[in-house]
Amino acid sequence: MWTRQHKQRNTGRLIIPSLCVAFLAYFGFHAYHGEFGIYSKYRLEAQAADLQGKLDAVKARRVDLERRVQLMHEGTLEKDMLDEQARKALNLSHADEITIMLPSQAR
Repeated sequence: MWTRQHKQRNTGRLIIPSLCVAFLAYFGFHAYHGEFGIYSKYRLEAQAADLQGKLDAVKARRVDLERRVQLMHEGTLEKDMLDEQARKALNLSHADEITIMLPSQAR
């Protein structure tokens, strides 16, 4: 009479833990790299800081332009000063005027 003895294998014991490890690795990866993950949060914060800097620059430019427009209202600026600023901006002069060219460093 022959008897067979089977040796117990440990591979059956590793199936559930290996599935759990794969499950946790999948969701852990997507928690960091996903659309709403940790990495996306840092990227959005950096983009928000960059856009806030641009907004501050635009606000400062707007305040400067509003100040310059306020100076051109009637009664606050003399007509010859307005004429001088317009000629400087347009780079024009009359035929009877003398133009003195200054180096760009002297401005």
